[in-house]
This record gives sequence, structure tokens and C-alpha cells, in this order.
Amino acid sequence: MLQVTNLRVDVGGVTLIDGISFTVRAGEKVGLVGRNGAGKTSMLKVIGGANEAAGGSVRFDGGLGYLPQDPRLDMIPDDVTALRHVLSGRGFDEALDRIDKLQVAMEGDPSTRNIERYTRALERFRMDGGYSAESEVRRLASGIGLADDKLDLPLGALSGGQRRRVEVVRILFAGSDVLLLDEPTNHLDADAKLWMLDFLASYRGALIVISHDLDLLDEAITRVIHLDRGADTATGQMHEYKGTYTQYTNAREADEVRLAKEIAMQAKEIDRLQNIVDRFGAKATKASMAHSLEKRIDRLKENGPTSVRARKTLKLKLPAPPHCAKTVLEAHELAVSYPGLDVFEDVTFDAGRGDRVLVMGLNGAGKTSLLRVLAGVTDPVIGKVKWGMGVSVGYYAQEHEGIRSGASLVQHMQEATGGMGDGEIRGLLGMFGLVGDKVWQDASTLSGGEKTKLALAQLVGGKHNVLLLDEPTNNLDPGSRTAVADSLSSWGGTLIVVSHDAEFVEALQPDRALLMPDGDVDHWHDDFLELVTLA
Repeated sequence: MLQVTNLRVDVGGVTLIDGISFTVRAGEKVGLVGRNGAGKTSMLKVIGGANEAAGGSVRFDGGLGYLPQDPRLDMIPDDVTALRHVLSGRGFDEALDRIDKLQVAMEGDPSTRNIERYTRALERFRMDGGYSAESEVRRLASGIGLADDKLDLPLGALSGGQRRRVEVVRILFAGSDVLLLDEPTNHLDADAKLWMLDFLASYRGALIVISHDLDLLDEAITRVIHLDRGADTATGQMHEYKGTYTQYTNAREADEVRLAKEIAMQAKEIDRLQNIVDRFGAKATKASMAHSLEKRIDRLKENGPTSVRARKTLKLKLPAPPHCAKTVLEAHELAVSYPGLDVFEDVTFDAGRGDRVLVMGLNGAGKTSLLRVLAGVTDPVIGKVKWGMGVSVGYYAQEHEGIRSGASLVQHMQEATGGMGDGEIRGLLGMFGLVGDKVWQDASTLSGGEKTKLALAQLVGGKHNVLLLDEPTNNLDPGSRTAVADSLSSWGGTLIVVSHDAEFVEALQPDRALLMPDGDVDHWHDDFLELVTLA
């Protein structure tokens, strides 16, 4: 069971939520919803213990597993294998380290004491389920679409999507009584999503999940907590609804209709009372009555219903790309490999001015590795990349690698735009819904959706004519995804894109598909759409 009492969450000097209380019992599955910036991820970080609460308390029974929106694994050495990291979910990694040390000690000095210590450690490992743990890990990994051989690779050799899957497996393997999952289906293909839905539907503990995956919200949850925060400086309110996401949206719409009627009735009553005050307020004999009515009007305004439903929709307009050569890119015989893993080799393709190229392939096929090479973040083992005259390249990294701690949104924009004025910067950030004092906030404290918007704003401000986009719609709410897709579809520059979002890809109308890891290039046709969510 999880119990949250009078919780207050502050970020960047702003109180996102205050006085929030709710309980999630074993078997209950709660979907946490609300617009980007409402405070969902920030609240889950506090409940999961990643950040401290500004007030209130969190209590839970048993073990707690928390999957952040961007599990970086920064504190885990790159040479640790994926299997070893997953086993750490139950502390088996430490047990194995101890066994290894005791074995070395025994081999160096086969005394009775050393043999007994080694034997006891093995027996304890067996009784704790250590010998059956690896098969359980491999079963979970298979379900979520992580190939068996990837578990034996060091974390540094895995793609971002694979590392996220490893972290999901670690949390599920830990067998927690409470699960907090922030966008658990990001980077998952269709089969892995179905497996995740089945797993969550049968999970017997207490679950809170943040997701923009409507299938997950409809099939795996039994209750919705809606964080409603109308303005970026406002303190959010919590509303609870029983049932699936579809049932919630229907109930939410009915509540908005009812609330609108109440607000209209309140406004009508205030107008009626104000008319009376206006007519009689100047008369000495009626002054006392007018004063009483004014107090009544103030109470109505203070205590009456108000709508805080966020109706903000992004309206993005990208600037025309600077002119460049007709041939934008020539990539010749590119190859990327890591110790023990050849990601791809002999990838050759080109791109012209205004082309839209969709990079496709299964997780681990090298899509992100290819974009990192094109962006100049990493070097290929062999091969070369040649950009055309006048080309300016902007790179959107799926894990927000360019957003760092300690720098505000304005600072990030100044660096990305080469000295654009504060007024222009704030206008550009405002176009992405990042307004007010938020622009001075530490960018690392933004929600995942807000980080996505900041990264996209940086690309727009950079005035590029080529964009390398790696899953640009991850973490965005449906309205923001549509706005980004619409703006990019009408943009005249060159796009090289990795995406599992079929609606987004359809809106872009790609010219060609680059199939990884083989590097085959094919003219785009709609049959490829069926493969987008699988890739």
C-alpha cells in the first residue's frame, strides 16, 4: 500500500502541488494524467524518493520500484553487464561479488575456515533464489523485447532504448510491492508494449503510472488521478476518477460542462447583485444594504467555482531554412562497433535539400548510433560523413543529452542561438508553452515533456536547414505531438528522423526509408507505416 498525505512539491521556487492526499492499495492501478508541466513527473520523483518533498509525507509497505522518465544509469560503470545490473534489483550482484572474493581467498588459502565461508555464501545464494534468478531475468527481458545476447553485453555497448529496457527489467525483477512507472512504454515496439500491458494488468501490487500511451491507460489502470494546473505559476489541484482513461475523459468532460454551467450561474448572480449595488450604493438610506451586498459578491468570487482546465495548445511556426547546396549529405561506408558488438557496417546513403528520411530498424539496429555519427557526437569506426555547402545541422537527442543541470532555459537558448536577444528568446520559448518565470528555471528540473519542448525550441532558434530528430515526440502530450508534427510537415528543410510514433510519421510524409542495420534505402510507401511501431 502507498499513502500520500498533504504532499507539497516545489520546483524552481514554484509550488506545483500542495495538500495532495491519496492512497493506493494493493491491486489498484492508478494512471497519473495532466498536461505537460502539470507536475506529474515531479510528484512521482518525490514519491519515489528521488527528490525531497517540500511538505507532507509518503508512506509505503514493502519494497518500492521507481522507473524515472529518463533513466540515465550515469552512476553505473559502462563495463557492468546488463545482466549484472538487473540482478542488482534484488542485491544478487553484491552476493556474486562476495562469492567471487571468497573463491579467490579460498584458492589462495584452502583452509577449513575459507572453505566454510565460501560454502556458506553459496548456500545462502541458493536459498535466496540466486541460481534461478538469471532464468527469471532472461524471461522478463524476452517479454520486453530485449534480446538474450544483449544481457551479456556491457551497458556502454547498448543503445538508449536498450538501456531503458534493461532498467525496466531490473525494476520488474526486483518484485516491488509498489511500482511507480514514468512512461514505461517509451522505446518499446508493439509486441513489447502488449507484453507490458499484460504484465501490468496482472500485477498485484500498488501501481502508479504516467503514460501518454492511451492503450496502456485504457487496459491496465482502474483509477485516474488528474493534476490540473491552469497557469505555470499556479498551484495544481487533484481530481480523482474511477475507471479507465476513456471513462475518465467522459467523466471529465461531463464535469467541465457542469462546472461551466455553475460558473455561468455565478456570473449571472454577481451581475444581478452588482446592478443592485450600482443603483442604491449612492443613497445614504441604502448604503448599509449595498455594503452587505458587496461583501456577498466578494464571497461569491472567492468561494465560487472556477475552471482551471488548461486549454493551451501549441501553435508552432518554424522559420524558413537557410539556403544550402542541393546535395545536403553524403554518408559513405559507415560502421559503428563496440567491444563485443558490431552495431552496423557499410551504411551508404545520401540526402537532398528538403528530403525527409525515416531511419527504421529494430531496437539495437543502430538508429540512434547513426544519428550520433551524423551529428558529430561520436566517430564511426570507418567511413565518412560529408555535408553540403551551407548546411547547418541541428540534433535532437532522445535522452535530452544537451540539457544540463545548473543552466536556465534562457542560458540554453542563448548558447543554441548564438546570442539571440532575451526578448526573442522568451518569445520563442513562449511559442512552445514555456513562459513566465519558468524561463529562468534550472532546465534539469523540467518535466520530460518540457525538456522536449526546450530542445525543440533550441533547434528552431538555431536556424538550421537540416534536423536530426531521435524520437522527438516522446513525453509530449497528444496536443503537443500534433502541433510538432504539423509544423515539421510544412517545413522546407531536410529531416532525418527516428520515430516509433506512426501518426507523427504519417504527418511528416517521408520520401525515403533507411532500413538499419543493413543500410538499405527504399522509396517511402504507406506499407512502411505498419512497421513503424514494430521497429
